[in-house]
Amino acid sequence: MHKRKMKFSELVLRAATWGSAILTVCVLLYLMGFILVGGIPHIKPQLFSLTYSSENVSMMPALISTVIITLMSLVIAVPLGVSAAIWLVEYAKRENKLTSVVSLMAETLAGIPSIVYGLFGLLFFVTFLGWGFSVLAGAFTLSIMILPLILRSSEEAIRSVPITWREGSFGLGAGRLRTVLRVVLPAAAPGISAGVILAIGRIVGETAALIYTSGTVAQIPFSPAQSARTLSVHMYALSSEGFHTGEAYATAVILMIVVIFINTVSAMITRRIGIQK
Repeated sequence: MHKRKMKFSELVLRAATWGSAILTVCVLLYLMGFILVGGIPHIKPQLFSLTYSSENVSMMPALISTVIITLMSLVIAVPLGVSAAIWLVEYAKRENKLTSVVSLMAETLAGIPSIVYGLFGLLFFVTFLGWGFSVLAGAFTLSIMILPLILRSSEEAIRSVPITWREGSFGLGAGRLRTVLRVVLPAAAPGISAGVILAIGRIVGETAALIYTSGTVAQIPFSPAQSARTLSVHMYALSSEGFHTGEAYATAVILMIVVIFINTVSAMITRRIGIQK
């Protein structure tokens, strides 16, 4: 009787797992199909012009601005997040009050809505520091927004490295810093890369925080002090105006392709790192 109950519960759990997986795939395929059907007919060469106008509503300036803002945000957030994770795991005492405060603040920041980050960036970077609506203000705002994500994922990846690896490095005469750089970080690189991938996805799809900081000017920024719009902001602007709904769907198609490309390349890099390790 007990074995029958175990088999029945296993069947129920297996059916629930498969049902959840199939439902998730179906929802994803429906969303992708909805975007592709609505956007592909409106993809035209004029959408890739280097200059934006009300006639061509080109997305190329927004695409270039997306790449620039993403790279700037990662350059700011990744070193800070990984360094903070190294300090929390390797140097700080676990029962230290400062460690508890940093962990609590990271978890709190991760749950704040993006529009709150946008209002903070508007008040601090745009107004108080006098940067105005600029790529620099948007990049700093996004770096603060993704910092908790990179910190937590890097912390978990570093903690997952076996303690015996550290002890072996210490036994061979290596110091703590050398052990962290030569042993711990290479082993934790796939987990850190996964956090960076998630951060890139959040940057590329962010709208609310950038409207208040980087602005909505459709131009290629040749200086960090210039205003620009990303693909998500460009899509929002077109759909809210109501005159270029088809082009907004086309922008969504390109945005989806960009996200898939970034995730694929990042996964290949992570896999290569794991093989080399």
